[in-house]
Amino acid sequence: MIRLWLIGIGTGNPRHVTLEAVQALREAALILLPRKGPDKADLAELRHAILRDCDSRAQVIEFDMPQRDERLPYLQRVRLWHDQIAAIWAGAIERAQPSGPVALLVWGDPGLYDSTLRIAARLQPQPDLRVIPGITALQALTAAHAIPFNTLNGAVTVTTGRRLREHGWPDGAQTVAVMLDGACSFQRLDPAGLRIWWGGFLGMPEQLLASGPLDIAGPQIVALREQARARHGWIMDCYLLRREMDA
Repeated sequence: MIRLWLIGIGTGNPRHVTLEAVQALREAALILLPRKGPDKADLAELRHAILRDCDSRAQVIEFDMPQRDERLPYLQRVRLWHDQIAAIWAGAIERAQPSGPVALLVWGDPGLYDSTLRIAARLQPQPDLRVIPGITALQALTAAHAIPFNTLNGAVTVTTGRRLREHGWPDGAQTVAVMLDGACSFQRLDPAGLRIWWGGFLGMPEQLLASGPLDIAGPQIVALREQARARHGWIMDCYLLRREMDA
């Protein structure tokens, strides 16, 4: 049975890598490392830098991420994409015949808005799975702004930009944390009484932060995001919204 280790590596700062993750990277026999195109080559290089810092001696196999079929409905195209990635992993492992654990480096944490666990579940036979937690983007965001994640005795709703666009402000929510939002979906909300804390490239030298009342900070964030994406070719970001009365 293949031993598969999913290792959370934080949000881009090599110092986010925990001691447990360092030890796992040193013990892994094979590391699968995705390539996401020339615009994101620096992400692959950051993974390589982490492996060097950890003194990993594992064999590294890079693979090209398949493209999603945008003609299909969202859930159908994502599930097909996951099937394709799982097949790539299986082929790489079969060819390499590793003598020890196989590892993947996962941005943030494998359990928060990341599909690595769902892809791993497609492998046959099922691997002996180990998950090593990492610092999440939401942790990095609240730390960067020096704010609490929740209000006093308050609930937090974690959602996606797609759901915010399609369904609006979640019913009864005090605080809303938004992931995977390439469309700045906060622009669809009534800004009255809302405050936003936003971060891009969290934990990296390129880190960008903005915060304030949504009607003021929102347009600033849109401009910052567009400039950063034009400069780097990509951006990873997230934000937290809270009603002023709940702050």
